[in-house]
Amino acid sequence: MTTNRTTHFGFTEVEEDAKAGMVHGVFSSVASKYDVMNDAMSMGIHRIWKEAMMDWLAPQPGQKLLDVAGGTGDISFKFNDRAKGQAHATVLDMTESMLIEGRKRPEATAMGDRLDWVVGDAMALPFKDNTFDVYTISFGIRNVTRIQDAINEAYRVLRPGGRFMVLEFSAIPNPAMQWAYDRYSFNVIPKLGEIIANDRDSYQYLVESIRKFPKQEVFAEMIRKGGFEMVKYRNLSLGIAALHSGWKI
Repeated sequence: MTTNRTTHFGFTEVEEDAKAGMVHGVFSSVASKYDVMNDAMSMGIHRIWKEAMMDWLAPQPGQKLLDVAGGTGDISFKFNDRAKGQAHATVLDMTESMLIEGRKRPEATAMGDRLDWVVGDAMALPFKDNTFDVYTISFGIRNVTRIQDAINEAYRVLRPGGRFMVLEFSAIPNPAMQWAYDRYSFNVIPKLGEIIANDRDSYQYLVESIRKFPKQEVFAEMIRKGGFEMVKYRNLSLGIAALHSGWKI
Protein backbone atom coordinates (compact mmCIF):
# COMPACT_ATOMS: atom_id res chain seq x y z
CA MET A 1 0.00 0.00 0.00
CA THR A 2 1.38 3.42 -0.94
CA THR A 3 1.36 6.35 1.46
CA ASN A 4 0.82 9.88 0.20
CA ARG A 5 3.65 12.26 1.04
CA THR A 6 2.71 15.19 3.24
CA THR A 7 3.94 18.74 3.69
CA HIS A 8 2.85 21.79 5.65
CA PHE A 9 0.32 24.44 4.76
CA GLY A 10 1.11 26.94 7.48
CA PHE A 11 0.92 24.89 10.68
CA THR A 12 -1.41 22.31 9.11
CA GLU A 13 -0.13 19.01 7.72
CA VAL A 14 -1.56 18.38 4.24
CA GLU A 15 -0.95 15.99 1.35
CA GLU A 16 1.69 17.28 -1.06
CA ASP A 17 -0.68 17.08 -4.01
CA ALA A 18 -3.12 19.40 -2.24
CA LYS A 19 -0.77 22.22 -1.25
CA ALA A 20 -0.37 23.92 -4.63
CA GLY A 21 -4.14 24.28 -4.99
CA MET A 22 -4.43 25.66 -1.46
CA VAL A 23 -1.69 28.23 -2.07
CA HIS A 24 -3.34 29.14 -5.36
CA GLY A 25 -6.54 29.76 -3.42
CA VAL A 26 -4.77 32.09 -1.00
CA PHE A 27 -3.26 34.28 -3.68
CA SER A 28 -6.35 34.27 -5.88
CA SER A 29 -8.25 35.56 -2.87
CA VAL A 30 -5.82 38.39 -2.03
CA ALA A 31 -4.66 39.40 -5.53
CA SER A 32 -6.58 42.66 -5.81
CA LYS A 33 -5.34 43.85 -2.38
CA TYR A 34 -1.89 42.25 -2.47
CA ASP A 35 0.18 45.42 -2.95
CA VAL A 36 -1.83 47.39 -0.37
CA MET A 37 -1.44 44.57 2.16
CA ASN A 38 2.32 44.37 1.60
CA ASP A 39 2.60 48.03 2.55
CA ALA A 40 0.33 47.62 5.57
CA MET A 41 2.00 44.46 6.92
CA SER A 42 5.56 45.73 6.63
CA MET A 43 4.81 49.44 7.15
CA GLY A 44 6.34 49.95 3.70
CA ILE A 45 9.67 48.35 4.62
CA HIS A 46 9.26 45.67 1.92
CA ARG A 47 10.09 48.41 -0.59
CA ILE A 48 13.44 49.03 1.12
CA TRP A 49 14.16 45.29 1.13
CA LYS A 50 13.47 45.08 -2.59
CA GLU A 51 15.81 48.01 -3.25
CA ALA A 52 18.48 46.21 -1.20
CA MET A 53 17.91 43.18 -3.42
CA MET A 54 18.47 45.28 -6.54
CA ASP A 55 21.59 46.88 -5.00
CA TRP A 56 23.18 43.46 -4.49
CA LEU A 57 21.91 42.11 -7.80
CA ALA A 58 23.21 45.12 -9.81
CA PRO A 59 21.17 44.52 -13.00
CA GLN A 60 23.06 45.05 -16.27
CA PRO A 61 21.90 46.00 -19.78
CA GLY A 62 21.20 42.96 -21.95
CA GLN A 63 20.39 40.59 -19.09
CA LYS A 64 17.36 38.30 -19.12
CA LEU A 65 15.57 37.95 -15.79
CA LEU A 66 13.18 35.23 -14.68
CA ASP A 67 11.21 36.44 -11.66
CA VAL A 68 9.40 33.43 -10.19
CA ALA A 69 6.34 33.96 -7.99
CA GLY A 70 6.63 37.43 -9.50
CA GLY A 71 3.03 38.34 -8.72
CA THR A 72 2.24 41.91 -9.69
CA GLY A 73 5.69 42.60 -11.12
CA ASP A 74 7.54 44.64 -8.48
CA ILE A 75 10.93 42.97 -8.93
CA SER A 76 10.74 42.88 -12.72
CA PHE A 77 9.88 46.58 -12.91
CA LYS A 78 12.80 47.46 -10.65
CA PHE A 79 15.16 45.17 -12.57
CA ASN A 80 14.33 46.75 -15.92
CA ASP A 81 14.66 50.24 -14.47
CA ARG A 82 18.08 49.50 -13.00
CA ALA A 83 19.28 47.99 -16.29
CA LYS A 84 18.67 51.34 -18.02
CA GLY A 85 15.78 50.02 -20.07
CA GLN A 86 17.90 47.50 -21.94
CA ALA A 87 17.01 44.26 -20.16
CA HIS A 88 14.11 41.82 -20.41
CA ALA A 89 12.09 40.35 -17.55
CA THR A 90 9.75 37.37 -17.47
CA VAL A 91 7.26 37.39 -14.61
CA LEU A 92 6.15 33.86 -13.74
CA ASP A 93 3.44 33.06 -11.22
CA MET A 94 1.14 30.09 -10.65
CA THR A 95 -1.78 32.44 -9.92
CA GLU A 96 -3.10 34.10 -13.06
CA SER A 97 -5.11 36.68 -11.12
CA MET A 98 -1.86 38.05 -9.66
CA LEU A 99 -0.42 38.49 -13.16
CA ILE A 100 -3.61 40.17 -14.31
CA GLU A 101 -3.25 42.72 -11.51
CA GLY A 102 0.38 43.28 -12.51
CA ARG A 103 -0.53 43.94 -16.13
CA LYS A 104 -2.83 46.75 -14.98
CA ARG A 105 0.04 48.70 -13.43
CA PRO A 106 1.38 51.71 -15.37
CA GLU A 107 4.91 50.30 -15.28
CA ALA A 108 3.72 47.28 -17.26
CA THR A 109 2.34 49.49 -20.00
CA ALA A 110 5.49 51.61 -20.09
CA MET A 111 7.82 48.59 -20.41
CA GLY A 112 5.79 46.94 -23.16
CA ASP A 113 7.71 44.19 -24.93
CA ARG A 114 10.47 44.17 -22.30
CA LEU A 115 8.11 42.18 -20.08
CA ASP A 116 6.53 38.74 -20.45
CA TRP A 117 3.84 37.36 -18.13
CA VAL A 118 3.71 33.57 -17.78
CA VAL A 119 1.54 31.26 -15.68
CA GLY A 120 3.77 28.45 -14.44
CA ASP A 121 5.04 26.28 -11.61
CA ALA A 122 8.38 26.93 -9.88
CA MET A 123 8.93 23.17 -9.61
CA ALA A 124 8.51 22.56 -13.37
CA LEU A 125 9.49 25.71 -15.25
CA PRO A 126 8.25 25.93 -18.86
CA PHE A 127 11.65 27.05 -20.20
CA LYS A 128 14.67 25.42 -21.84
CA ASP A 129 17.96 24.84 -20.04
CA ASN A 130 20.42 27.75 -19.86
CA THR A 131 17.89 30.43 -20.81
CA PHE A 132 18.23 33.22 -18.22
CA ASP A 133 21.01 35.35 -16.76
CA VAL A 134 19.24 36.02 -13.46
CA TYR A 135 16.61 34.17 -11.43
CA THR A 136 14.82 35.92 -8.58
CA ILE A 137 12.05 34.85 -6.24
CA SER A 138 10.73 37.33 -3.71
CA PHE A 139 8.54 36.19 -0.80
CA GLY A 140 7.46 33.19 -2.83
CA ILE A 141 9.73 30.22 -2.25
CA ARG A 142 8.26 29.41 1.17
CA ASN A 143 4.93 28.71 -0.61
CA VAL A 144 6.46 26.09 -2.94
CA THR A 145 5.54 22.50 -2.09
CA ARG A 146 9.05 21.09 -2.63
CA ILE A 147 11.57 23.90 -2.18
CA GLN A 148 14.56 21.83 -3.29
CA ASP A 149 12.84 21.06 -6.59
CA ALA A 150 12.39 24.80 -7.20
CA ILE A 151 16.08 25.44 -6.48
CA ASN A 152 17.07 22.64 -8.84
CA GLU A 153 14.85 24.13 -11.57
CA ALA A 154 16.43 27.55 -11.04
CA TYR A 155 19.84 26.00 -11.64
CA ARG A 156 18.61 24.28 -14.80
CA VAL A 157 17.20 27.38 -16.51
CA LEU A 158 20.10 29.68 -15.61
CA ARG A 159 23.01 30.06 -17.99
CA PRO A 160 26.54 29.32 -16.75
CA GLY A 161 27.57 32.45 -14.86
CA GLY A 162 23.93 33.09 -13.94
CA ARG A 163 22.79 34.52 -10.61
CA PHE A 164 20.19 33.08 -8.24
CA MET A 165 18.72 35.42 -5.62
CA VAL A 166 15.99 34.90 -3.05
CA LEU A 167 14.30 37.49 -0.85
CA GLU A 168 12.28 35.79 1.86
CA PHE A 169 11.07 36.26 5.40
CA SER A 170 13.46 34.62 7.84
CA ALA A 171 14.36 34.34 11.53
CA ILE A 172 15.71 36.97 13.93
CA PRO A 173 18.79 35.60 15.75
CA ASN A 174 17.85 37.44 18.97
CA PRO A 175 15.19 35.36 20.82
CA ALA A 176 13.61 38.32 22.64
CA MET A 177 13.22 40.28 19.41
CA GLN A 178 11.85 37.21 17.63
CA TRP A 179 9.28 36.83 20.42
CA ALA A 180 8.15 40.44 19.97
CA TYR A 181 7.98 40.02 16.19
CA ASP A 182 5.91 36.85 16.60
CA ARG A 183 3.43 38.70 18.82
CA TYR A 184 3.03 41.39 16.16
CA SER A 185 2.72 38.86 13.34
CA PHE A 186 0.08 36.63 14.89
CA ASN A 187 -1.98 39.37 16.52
CA VAL A 188 -1.84 42.17 13.95
CA ILE A 189 -1.31 40.76 10.44
CA PRO A 190 -4.39 38.47 10.25
CA LYS A 191 -6.50 41.35 11.58
CA LEU A 192 -5.11 43.65 8.88
CA GLY A 193 -5.99 41.01 6.31
CA GLU A 194 -9.53 40.92 7.62
CA ILE A 195 -9.89 44.71 7.50
CA ILE A 196 -8.11 45.46 4.19
CA ALA A 197 -8.64 42.32 2.12
CA ASN A 198 -11.67 40.85 3.91
CA ASP A 199 -9.61 37.67 4.29
CA ARG A 200 -8.23 36.78 7.70
CA ASP A 201 -7.49 33.12 6.91
CA SER A 202 -5.10 33.82 4.02
CA TYR A 203 -2.98 36.11 6.15
CA GLN A 204 -3.04 33.67 9.06
CA TYR A 205 -1.55 31.16 6.61
CA LEU A 206 1.11 33.65 5.49
CA VAL A 207 2.20 34.29 9.09
CA GLU A 208 2.38 30.56 9.80
CA SER A 209 4.26 29.81 6.57
CA ILE A 210 7.06 32.19 7.58
CA ARG A 211 7.65 30.15 10.76
CA LYS A 212 7.91 26.91 8.77
CA PHE A 213 10.55 28.25 6.37
CA PRO A 214 14.16 27.04 6.93
CA LYS A 215 16.47 29.36 8.86
CA GLN A 216 19.19 31.25 7.01
CA GLU A 217 22.06 28.76 7.08
CA VAL A 218 19.79 25.75 6.49
CA PHE A 219 18.37 27.42 3.40
CA ALA A 220 21.87 28.38 2.23
CA GLU A 221 22.82 24.71 2.39
CA MET A 222 19.79 23.80 0.25
CA ILE A 223 21.01 26.28 -2.37
CA ARG A 224 24.46 24.66 -2.34
CA LYS A 225 22.82 21.24 -2.70
CA GLY A 226 21.12 22.57 -5.85
CA GLY A 227 24.53 23.09 -7.44
CA PHE A 228 25.08 26.78 -6.75
CA GLU A 229 28.43 28.13 -5.61
CA MET A 230 29.59 31.27 -3.79
CA VAL A 231 26.40 31.07 -1.71
CA LYS A 232 25.96 33.94 0.74
CA TYR A 233 23.15 35.60 2.65
CA ARG A 234 22.46 38.98 4.20
CA ASN A 235 19.96 39.66 6.96
CA LEU A 236 17.58 42.59 6.49
CA SER A 237 15.89 44.40 9.39
CA LEU A 238 17.70 42.20 11.94
CA GLY A 239 16.66 39.00 10.16
CA ILE A 240 12.93 39.61 9.65
CA ALA A 241 13.87 39.05 6.02
CA ALA A 242 17.00 37.71 4.36
CA LEU A 243 18.60 37.81 0.93
CA HIS A 244 20.29 34.64 -0.34
CA SER A 245 22.57 34.69 -3.38
CA GLY A 246 24.25 31.94 -5.40
CA TRP A 247 25.97 31.55 -8.75
CA LYS A 248 25.83 28.86 -11.43
CA ILE A 249 29.52 28.45 -12.19
